[in-house]
Amino acid sequence: QVRLVESGGGLVQYGGSLRLSCAAAGSIFSSDYMGWYRRAPGKQRELVAQITRSDSTTYADSAKGRFTISRDNAKNTVYLQMNNLKPEDTAVYYCRATSWSPEYDYWGQGTQGTI
Repeated sequence: QVRLVESGGGLVQYGGSLRLSCAAAGSIFSSDYMGWYRRAPGKQRELVAQITRSDSTTYADSAKGRFTISRDNAKNTVYLQMNNLKPEDTAVYYCRATSWSPEYDYWGQGTQGTI
C-alpha cells in the first residue's frame, strides 16, 4: 500500500534548482512531522528539512539558505525547493511522515537528484 510518493528528481547543473514533491494519503498529511531526508553515495541517510503540523520548519545546516520546505494542504503534498545546487547535494531524497498518535513512521521510495 503506497502512502508517500516522491517526484521531481533529476539531473541538473551546478547552481541549478530542483523542486521535489511528496504526495501523501489524506490521513498522513496530518502527521506530526513531514520531512525530507537524503542518502548520498557512501553516506548514511540524513535529515534535510522537516515541517510540523503547525508549519514550524527545521533545516540541516547544509540546506539553510538554499532549500525551502513547504506544504500545500489542498493537494496533500509537501515540497522541497532546492536552489543553488552543488555536487555534494547528489543523493536519493526520501519523504518521511511521522506521527505519535496514532503511531506510525512511513517512508517513500525515494527520488534521485544528481548535480
